[in-house]
Amino acid sequence: MDKNYKAVMIKPQDNVATALELIPAFAEVTLTCQDKQISVKVQKDIEFGHKFALTLIPKEAKILKYGEVIGRAIEEIEPGAHVHLHNIEGIRGRGDQVGINQ
Repeated sequence: MDKNYKAVMIKPQDNVATALELIPAFAEVTLTCQDKQISVKVQKDIEFGHKFALTLIPKEAKILKYGEVIGRAIEEIEPGAHVHLHNIEGIRGRGDQVGINQ
């Protein structure tokens, strides 16, 4: 029997979701946000509180969580991949990135 793993996305434009429990590698996660439904198979274990990509995120693309830009991809990120310090850079509060969130 497949388990319905818990994760959250707040805005339909989000390209990452946050795990609300440990999601084991290769598990299928289905999320619904407003009128958008998306299913993604995680590529490896995703720990509670960690993010995973919902769609292909191109290198240099903005990372959207809860409808807000939280960083930028430093490499292409495949759907279901763990999204963390190894593949994104923070851009909040950086003087050299003024205007990036607009």
